[in-house]
This record gives sequence, structure tokens and C-alpha cells, in this order.
Amino acid sequence: MQAYIARRLLALVPTLFFASVIVFVTVRLIPGDIIELMLSSNDISAGKKSREQLEAALGLDQPMYIQYFRWVYDILFQGDFGKSLWQNTPVSEQLLVRLPITFELGFLALLVALAVAIPIGVYSAMRQDSAGDYVARSFSILMLSVPSFWIGTMVMVFPSIWWGWSPDVKFVPFSQDPLRNLGQMAIPAVILGCALSAVTMRLTRTMMLEVLRQDYVRTAWAKGLDERLVVVRHALRNALIPVVTLIGLQAPLLIGGAVILEQIFVIPGMGLLLLDAVSQRDYPIITGVFLIVGIAVMVINLIVDLSYGVLDPKVRYR
Repeated sequence: MQAYIARRLLALVPTLFFASVIVFVTVRLIPGDIIELMLSSNDISAGKKSREQLEAALGLDQPMYIQYFRWVYDILFQGDFGKSLWQNTPVSEQLLVRLPITFELGFLALLVALAVAIPIGVYSAMRQDSAGDYVARSFSILMLSVPSFWIGTMVMVFPSIWWGWSPDVKFVPFSQDPLRNLGQMAIPAVILGCALSAVTMRLTRTMMLEVLRQDYVRTAWAKGLDERLVVVRHALRNALIPVVTLIGLQAPLLIGGAVILEQIFVIPGMGLLLLDAVSQRDYPIITGVFLIVGIAVMVINLIVDLSYGVLDPKVRYR
């Protein structure tokens, strides 16, 4: 196990390198010139001299490869993600403030998704072609069809029109008031979690149906074992391996879905920070957010791979 973990960690190095190069180059290909944007917003003449002065002040006058290696050097040896081109504040400070908020929303959404998908998927498989099965499958198709951002918009608009109520948009950190913070996070977490639960629910049902037809499960039924024991100990544990893989693949969707929901519910997480940075072409913030998200996705997938050995003792890491 230790050798497997060491190899996986080493494999992250080239992956992070290529991901950083792609992110660094791609954000600079976003249409729009940040220099023109700054000059126009400050009512400064966009002459050649003023452009050159601003590029030199922001460090954008150097070739892109020099900017990249300087950025990587500062991260590796100083832990510095650079400074915002607009606010001149360290990017790392903004990431430290916004990162826990987005991770909290993603974690709560994942809990909701698992709490909805796995029990309903197991029930749907155990009661195949029953009324409950049809209701569960219809719910999953509905969640697949309706975008989460549309549901979030409807939750913000219609209750305010019909009942004069809308979710609290003044964010309260968890450290200040845990109950109020969880109350604010509950609605977007449920919306995002239900959207993610649709695919997980259908896969759980499919895998449970496949496992329930195996000979060892029929033998357990023939022995007269209790239904709960057969489902939990013999069927569910083996059926969960593909489901856990799917959960790891949904990690980017948690971040991607949170970007829009954070804007709708005015949650000051990394998604809202990223949208503001893209609109302002603030390259250090954009690259910092994408790099952190990439690292988080890689770590989550590593944890998912390691969980296979817990779910299935037959899995060996060599």
C-alpha cells in the first residue's frame, strides 16, 4: 500500500505540470485585453507609452514562458500565488478565505447526493418494477433534465413573489454562527446534491440488480439470511465500487456547479471569485483558483482509488 501511494503521488507531479501549463496559457487566451480594460476604467489615454508603463508595472511585458516559470518558482519556493492585478492583494490570502466556503458547499452537496442516491437506488433495485421503482427512476430523469442553476433561480424568484420570502444573501461564516451558516448553505447544497444524485442513483440501482443476480447472493437468500444482512453485507458492498468511482469523477462537477449557485445565492466562495476574476481578466486569481481546484480533484481521485481496498478485500495494490 505504501509503495502504491508513493507511485500515485509521484504520478501527480507531471499531471500538475501539464495542468498548470494549460491553465496558465489558456487564461491568457481569453478574449479581451486587460491593459485596455484598466486604461478605459481609469479614463487614461490608451497611448503606447501608457500601455508600456502599465505592462511593466504588472509584469506582463515579459515573454509568457518567463512569466510562467516565475509563477511556478514563487509557488514552489515561496508559496506565493502572485498578486491580484486589480487590487494588488496576495492571491493566496483570497484563496484561503474563499476555499473553505466552496469546500463546505461541495461537502454538504456530496452528503445530500449520497443520502438521496444510495438508499433510493438500493430500494429501487430491491423493489424492481414496483411503483416506488418507477417514482425513483422518474425523479432521477427529472434531476438529469432540469439544470441546477434553473432550480436555484426559481428558488430565489418565486418565493419572493408569492410569499415575500427569499434566502438570506448576507453571508455569515461558520466560525461566527454555525447554525445560520448551515441554514444559508442548506438550500444550494440540496439543489446541487439532488442534481448530482441522479446519475449516482441510476448507477447504484443498475449495480445492485447485477449483484443481486450473482450466485453467492442467491446462496445467502437460500440460507434464510435476513434481507437487511444480505443487502448490506453481501450485495451493497460489492455494488458500491463503480459508484465510488463515479463519485470521484463528479468532484469537478461539484466545483463547476458551485460556481453558478454561489453567484445566485451570493455565497463568497471560489466560484464567485473566479467569475469576478474572469470578467476583469485578473490572471493570477484565475490561475490560482484553477490550480487549487485541479489539486483537489487529483487528491479526491487518489482517495477514491484507495477506498477500493476497503470495499473489496480482493483488491491488492502492487
